[in-house]
Amino acid sequence: MIRSIRFITCLLVSVFFAAGNTQAAKPNFVIIFADDQGYGDLSCFGSKTIKTPNIDRIAKEGRKFTSFMVASPVCTPSRAALLTGCYPKRVGMHQHVLFPASTKGLNAKEHTIADHLKGQGYATACFGKWHLGHHKETLPTANGFDTYYGIPYSNDMNHPDNKGKPRGGWQGMDLLWADPESTLTKWKTPLYEDEKIVELPVDQRTVTRRYTQKSIDFIKTNKDKPFFVYLPHSMPHIPLYVPDEIRDPNPKNAYINVIEHIDSEVGRLLKTLDELKLADNTYIIYTTDNGPWLPFLHHGGSAGPLRDGKGTTFEGGQRVPYVMRGPGIPAGTVCDELTGTIDLLPTIAALTGKPLPKSRKIDGLDVTGLWKGTAQKSPRTEFLHYTSRGDLEGIRSENWKLLIKKPRRNPNNNPPQVFLFDLSKDLGEKNNLAEAKPEVVKELRARMTALDTEITKNARKPWFKD
Repeated sequence: MIRSIRFITCLLVSVFFAAGNTQAAKPNFVIIFADDQGYGDLSCFGSKTIKTPNIDRIAKEGRKFTSFMVASPVCTPSRAALLTGCYPKRVGMHQHVLFPASTKGLNAKEHTIADHLKGQGYATACFGKWHLGHHKETLPTANGFDTYYGIPYSNDMNHPDNKGKPRGGWQGMDLLWADPESTLTKWKTPLYEDEKIVELPVDQRTVTRRYTQKSIDFIKTNKDKPFFVYLPHSMPHIPLYVPDEIRDPNPKNAYINVIEHIDSEVGRLLKTLDELKLADNTYIIYTTDNGPWLPFLHHGGSAGPLRDGKGTTFEGGQRVPYVMRGPGIPAGTVCDELTGTIDLLPTIAALTGKPLPKSRKIDGLDVTGLWKGTAQKSPRTEFLHYTSRGDLEGIRSENWKLLIKKPRRNPNNNPPQVFLFDLSKDLGEKNNLAEAKPEVVKELRARMTALDTEITKNARKPWFKD
């Protein structure tokens, strides 16, 4: 009898510790998502003017991806794609960005990265720019996050109706940079904590640091359980601000100043993971939502060798810098294979061992092999290009890229511009092969139409205010 009791006790203890070890073994995830940062705006991606040693460290200790795509060249749809693993059109978030007067947002019925991890016992938090709806039903706390601290839309938008904004253009940004107090006198951008406005206007000089500190505090609080931190910075979207004590008064250096400040905050986060001995079990990702806002000149970034920038379907608008490190990721390596933000959700699901719900079709693919360097080829061979307004405009298939651009004036009466590029030989999209390769144009055009038809047919509705 005594032996039986001892056996059962030992068995229960073993099961308890096994369960605890299983939970502890779950990897942590930190996704840092900059706003409007260009492909050429990191030292490890070729910048000669911006120094980013901490972000470069992630690449040095992990993996750099050179053909990483976001699903839209503007904020809202790009963020929807990252969190849901879907092209924005599939979740009804494809028609440009949301504004303070918008009456829709991401439907809480969608299955986000936060939903998936929270369902496995993860602590989940979002610290930064949300831009998927400012109504209670669409905020991070309705979409799988335990807590939220940040701005609900872009930092150049005013509560409650987006009126009364200061002068725009790069000249207007020069004036704002020369007047740091303008963050409090010229803007009415709100700061939320969970579902309430706690600061109006938000002091944008300190938000990059505050988002990071919130992330650090959250990690310290949850160091003994698995956690997911989504850190979507407001910057370097215009207007640009940094803490007064590090501000370079020369507006020509404003963008550089902001990126280097973000980098120093990344360094604080990395230091925290090191000190808590969590680095070996934490996937940390750094990327951005779309390409640089080029018309703002020295208040915007650089697409490096790529064509154009934010708002376009050329590579400069949607190919973004991406570095990551974590368990099993080979240090100091580079991956040139095609992948993107829509692949994050299924890959994270695979790494945690919990399948995604079959009831909601997504477009992302499991690219664990690319992350860990065990696969030579990406499972993703195609990628659809939608405009900032959500219109189908092109497709990439292997190294071919087709774009069919409607003219801005009289689109119904003028023929579209057709572009065909071989990205393996023409990364800058300078040599249009459309006339020389009509059979490729025809094949790709049919394929992109077929893929878009399926998405349109099965698209799900976003949340709408009654």
